[in-house]
Amino acid sequence: MGKKALIAGSTGLIGNELLQFLLNGEEYEQVVAIVRRPLEVKHSKLEEKVVDFNRLNEYQELFAVGDVFCCLGTTIKKAKTKEAMWKIDVDYPVAIARLASSHGAKKFLLVSSMNADPDSPIFYSKMKGKLEEEIKQIPFETTAIFRPSLLLGERDEFRLGERTAAAIAMKLPFLFAGPFRKYKAIEGRTVASAMYKAAQKDAPGLTVYPSETIHEFG
Repeated sequence: MGKKALIAGSTGLIGNELLQFLLNGEEYEQVVAIVRRPLEVKHSKLEEKVVDFNRLNEYQELFAVGDVFCCLGTTIKKAKTKEAMWKIDVDYPVAIARLASSHGAKKFLLVSSMNADPDSPIFYSKMKGKLEEEIKQIPFETTAIFRPSLLLGERDEFRLGERTAAAIAMKLPFLFAGPFRKYKAIEGRTVASAMYKAAQKDAPGLTVYPSETIHEFG
């Protein structure tokens, strides 16, 4: 019998790519996608559930899975306030992790950020660092945290920083060699591939994947 997975954040850059890996691979017989709005995806293995992320406790049955993939995240432009951003980037993933753990999930795979640091003076880095701290306290058999650098790929919104980074990476690739390799921008599909492959490994405990490792693994 194949495994059952749950994915949160499947409409985002990484999550959308990861969903395709989960659905088209042979390792999973069922994939539960919890979403805020319907997906434009049809597949025999997909169980799509539109949920209220503020009331996740009302969807207990969805969290009885083996592997959980969390790709939730937003921008201050979309969220409007730091409080709203914190809810999406920290509160929701932690709530998902706790529910999944209480229903017997074995693996939790999380997208974080390259500069995650709970003591950082930078809000985004501090937020991701606090998220990691919370997730590390939840007793999964395997916890995998992915810290990609600037993400590249097709989004439904324009992001000047990512477009600029992509242009620089193509024209001046030597800038990201040696000790600066960790700053090289990375495709969302590469991160998704690394997450999918990591979930198939027998690697108990905590593993943190920095961006340069994601490049190699993905």
